[in-house]
Amino acid sequence: MSEETDKFKDECGVFGIFGHPKAAELTYLGLRALQHRGQESAGIVASDGVDFSHHKGMGLVDHVFNAEVLSKLNGHLAIGHNRYSTAGSSNLENAQPLIRTYKRGPLALAHNGNLVNATRIRSDLEDAGSIFNSSADTEVIAHLIARSQQTYLEDRILDALREVRGAYSILFMGKSILIAARDPHGFRPLWLGRFQDAYVLASETCAFDVIEAEPIRGQKTG
Repeated sequence: MSEETDKFKDECGVFGIFGHPKAAELTYLGLRALQHRGQESAGIVASDGVDFSHHKGMGLVDHVFNAEVLSKLNGHLAIGHNRYSTAGSSNLENAQPLIRTYKRGPLALAHNGNLVNATRIRSDLEDAGSIFNSSADTEVIAHLIARSQQTYLEDRILDALREVRGAYSILFMGKSILIAARDPHGFRPLWLGRFQDAYVLASETCAFDVIEAEPIRGQKTG
């Protein structure tokens, strides 16, 4: 077995930006810088505060996106993802960011890590009537958010994350909100930075370098 195939694939790259008119273009640059964290698929979701626009595909960032595609991703906030398949098959259904619609509107998730109790939670949710559209453990979190009785997205996210166990960093995006979370032990890396008047989140600061963002705080390990 080669060194590459023998490697435990626990990386994935996540990038998010809030408060910039060219959010999708900057997310594309961030994903290019994070390409080493995942080469199976790439995706970007943007929001103008009312509607989501999105695109994802199998392969490298430069194969999935071009100028025409990026011109259709409008808004001041966006999240993106490079994927290694840590749970679930390598196919377009499992490519992220994952997009789902629940009672309070559209929701996008970009996730790096593993949930050790995802199989059990998924089985319980299916027994209760939930229908899954992918085999990625990220979808478990989306279902838990949708089932929460809380009003605000941030409270629904807290409800969901109290149920899961594992090592993860994850970005959540609503129509006008971007939320980041890490597991309680902080095993997966996630950096917060600033670019002009915008806030930026990324798995590694190399994604900040390409847009000349200034890191605020984070963790390098992972």
